[in-house]
Amino acid sequence: MLDISVQNFETDLIAASMQQPVLLDIWAPWCGPCKALGPLLEKLEESYAGRFTLAKLNSDEQPEIAGQLSQMFGVRSIPFCVLFKGGQPVDGFVGALPEAQVSSFLDKHVPSAEELASTQDVAQAESLLAGGDIDTALEKLGEAVAINPGNDAARGEYLHALLTAGRIAQARRAYDPVASNVVPNARVAACGHWLAACEQAAVGRSPEQLEAALNVDKRDFDARFELAQHRFATHRFTQAMDELLEILMRDKAWRDGLARKTYVAVLEVMGRPVAKTSDSALPRSALELAGNQPRVATDPVADSYRRRLSMVVF
Repeated sequence: MLDISVQNFETDLIAASMQQPVLLDIWAPWCGPCKALGPLLEKLEESYAGRFTLAKLNSDEQPEIAGQLSQMFGVRSIPFCVLFKGGQPVDGFVGALPEAQVSSFLDKHVPSAEELASTQDVAQAESLLAGGDIDTALEKLGEAVAINPGNDAARGEYLHALLTAGRIAQARRAYDPVASNVVPNARVAACGHWLAACEQAAVGRSPEQLEAALNVDKRDFDARFELAQHRFATHRFTQAMDELLEILMRDKAWRDGLARKTYVAVLEVMGRPVAKTSDSALPRSALELAGNQPRVATDPVADSYRRRLSMVVF
């Protein structure tokens, strides 16, 4: 349990909620219902075993924060609880609710025990990958997917790690269960295109044969796309996008947008922007609080290729 003040609002509430949901209990020493709700929330924090963090804010000592949140949600009484997730206040409730109702509220927003275990495996795998321990990392990611098959984030990272390591057959087995999803996770979908490129490169024409075909006919889009897939499969990402741009500049809709979809997949595979928590001072208004999004560090190479795609497609 954390006590929130102006001094630690950014780090222990906003930034912390980027990693895990934080339930903020706004209370006061003179409030009878607050005294009933407080111990219940502490009991639930313990029973949920790390699935959310409980934070408390004394409204008498921190009237500015309490006032902003009360105004935002249109609330005039306490106890008042606000759930923060992803750096934002997303939901809340008022009053000393029974345990079953508080649990129902929490279950709408916090990960299940299986989801938490899966997420922890992914976090451990990322550290292992950074340290070069690929086999153990893949084992952890495989466990994460097995524990929670619906965790698309874990499956996407598993596929990415498998394809990076060149384990194409394993990647195919991991991808097939979600290959027909109508609205796939972006990372999973990108790895599906990467997997297709790897499989095509293994049985298709050599780069030399493809380049010879293009020397004869620069508008041989099938050959150019196959060459892009070969570049994609061998981790030459910018070269793959260069070939795809050649297609898009001449035919944006080629093969039902396949060149564009593959280009977007290459960008996704290259890596995502990394969120950084804001180092600004406490927001001065409810509007600022609601809009206090984390800043993002981007890859200048990827940004350059995003701009090129926009110039061609739009």
